[in-house]
Amino acid sequence: MQGQDEKKSTLRTLPGDDVRQIMWRFAERFDLQMLVQSARGVARGPVARLVAEGERNTHEWTAKKAALLTAFDEAGITAIFMAPEDGGYIEGPKNMALALAAFELSWVDGGAATGSLAGNLALSPIHECGTNEQRHRYMKAACPSQSGESRRARRGAFALTEPIPFVGVDTGVLSGKVRVAEWQDGREPILQVDKRGRFITNMGFADFVTAAVDTDDPRIKSSCMIILEEDDPGVYDRGVPTKKMVHQLSSTNDPVFSLKVPASRIIGGYTIKDGVIVPNLNHGEIIEVVFGHTRVTVGLMTGAKLLSAVEPLIRYHRGRFRGGETAGPGSPRYEFGLQQKEDVLHRLVDVWAAGEASASLGFTAARLFDDLDPLAKAKKQFFAEQNIAGGRAQMRALLKIQKDAVELIEIERQPENDRDRKRHAELKNDTLVRFVMLDTLANVLCPAAKLWNTGHGTNMMREAVSLMGGYGITEDCPGFLGQKWMDAQLEATYEGPESVQRRQLSVTMTNDLFLAQFKQWIRELRAIASRRPGTGACALATAMRLWLWTLERMQTTRDAEGAKLYQSARHGVTFPLADALCWLLAARLFILDVLELEEKGPSNPTVAEGLPGLLAFYMDLCHVQAARAASEVARICAELVFGYMRRPASNETGLDDCYADDDLEEANAADNADRQRPKADPFARFEGLEAFVRLRVLLDGRMSGARLAKDSAANALTRVMIPEALDYPA
Repeated sequence: MQGQDEKKSTLRTLPGDDVRQIMWRFAERFDLQMLVQSARGVARGPVARLVAEGERNTHEWTAKKAALLTAFDEAGITAIFMAPEDGGYIEGPKNMALALAAFELSWVDGGAATGSLAGNLALSPIHECGTNEQRHRYMKAACPSQSGESRRARRGAFALTEPIPFVGVDTGVLSGKVRVAEWQDGREPILQVDKRGRFITNMGFADFVTAAVDTDDPRIKSSCMIILEEDDPGVYDRGVPTKKMVHQLSSTNDPVFSLKVPASRIIGGYTIKDGVIVPNLNHGEIIEVVFGHTRVTVGLMTGAKLLSAVEPLIRYHRGRFRGGETAGPGSPRYEFGLQQKEDVLHRLVDVWAAGEASASLGFTAARLFDDLDPLAKAKKQFFAEQNIAGGRAQMRALLKIQKDAVELIEIERQPENDRDRKRHAELKNDTLVRFVMLDTLANVLCPAAKLWNTGHGTNMMREAVSLMGGYGITEDCPGFLGQKWMDAQLEATYEGPESVQRRQLSVTMTNDLFLAQFKQWIRELRAIASRRPGTGACALATAMRLWLWTLERMQTTRDAEGAKLYQSARHGVTFPLADALCWLLAARLFILDVLELEEKGPSNPTVAEGLPGLLAFYMDLCHVQAARAASEVARICAELVFGYMRRPASNETGLDDCYADDDLEEANAADNADRQRPKADPFARFEGLEAFVRLRVLLDGRMSGARLAKDSAANALTRVMIPEALDYPA
């Protein structure tokens, strides 16, 4: 339990960099800390000035907008993605670095962040799947020139989507085609590529494009991704600017390509078999690898918007009535303004809690990919050494390793004295066991971060805008909240809309290894609840049990018509369960981040001074978010469990159509007087669902204290100190 001093403590100032570095686990990474400062300087300087000056009001790629590219280069943002041997400056995986840069840029404008990230997206197919020659050539060319060099950095674009009606429908549908143009004996084939793009970011200035195309020639076996350059023979038409309403600080065009390129530009290379060009990777395989990383960063862009709204809203609410005759200095109306009203405080608490949870989910996923990348290389090396080739053979090998990972989890459930220590150490130190565990989590956290952050995050941005009143939809709204809300609508569609993420989750969240880890989290949350009941961990653990019970129920039962419930085409079942899981993941990871702050904060002098009040506030936020997550899960699960049962008709039962009010009163009176069983409602059927009903009742009871936590957090908002003005232009 919290001590008496902690109870009296309250939030003093808004969380600063030292707090975030601990919560998001980069307090020991000086390179990432410097990157944050560089990206912030660009975001709250050149980017903010462009927004304030109205550069978002044009679709054209103007000279002022183009100056951002130089700012990105000079700040080191462009070179984040590159390895040191290619001109970069960050060793190892770059997922967390890219996430932090995108977060800082999106704090001010999502379009600027998209423009910066789009160059990395263009390079991602080459970086992840290209040949060594392709990788080093294009990564070096895209890196900003160093001192003494006369060259300029080459910019790229990623061309996947096609013109309407294909845009956004299915990434497997390609109208872009590739065929053999020339193929002389003993020489490299020359390919003809025809591609029309839709909504292609960076196209207004891109020197090269990584394009997805399908085969249009029996001499080319499959689809592929291929690199197109501006100087290739043929048509390289950048197209007209897309008339978008959002992200205007990025260049977006609908290009047209009709080019001849050498076959060596096929990303990942190719082989020739019986006179047929066989790409080593088709376009779907490359996209799967690329989007497996980059969706997390897009999700964090929306999370940044939510947290960026907190300070402007507090300032607006406090100053709402200042200047009026009835609001003199020192009066409650002058000092607190709209913060005298509980409604605005509670709604802002919800916005803040959602922003923190989305950041926790996104940055956890980014760190996970940094851990996973070297393990993926070790897996490839293992397969090569064991001569395990082909998708099916590799899948069989991974399934065996997955069973070992489940065994490890089961061993760790046992008391330490009862464990097989030799086997535990063997599994714990097995690189491939570690890989499959992290890979299983990544396959869930990646789509979850994209789905929940941009989906629920966009809804909460609408709430933030509404808290500004009419000011929220003006161009000079502090914090550019109206523009951010509009930008979030687009981010929800990037790299696959909600349905794509839900579809992936419906497959990955049923993995046995994931579910084994999920059960382990429930046990851990129970332990946390015993130490820190104010976090809402108890309610969250119960909600996780309810979700798990419902998932198993949906997988093993049929609806009233006898049709299988959990199947790929049954989106009314699988998609809501995916949504519910995202709420649980975000709330859990937020709690873990706050516990990390509690553990590591005292060792940082800057953080330690105000830590008791900060922790009290953060635990209140955790409780609020856990309760909201639990209530969403309870609603979804109840709809699924009861919603697919047939409702009996009155004329079949001979009973009244519904349990009337007087029936309820009579039943309650009888129950209170005689402890007799209440009169049964014919439309509430619980046979076989007793465990579910018990969990629901238990969950309701464990929501205790959640509204008190919201009151406490709301009170803290009236006391927290904020700067005199935003640190970027209005």
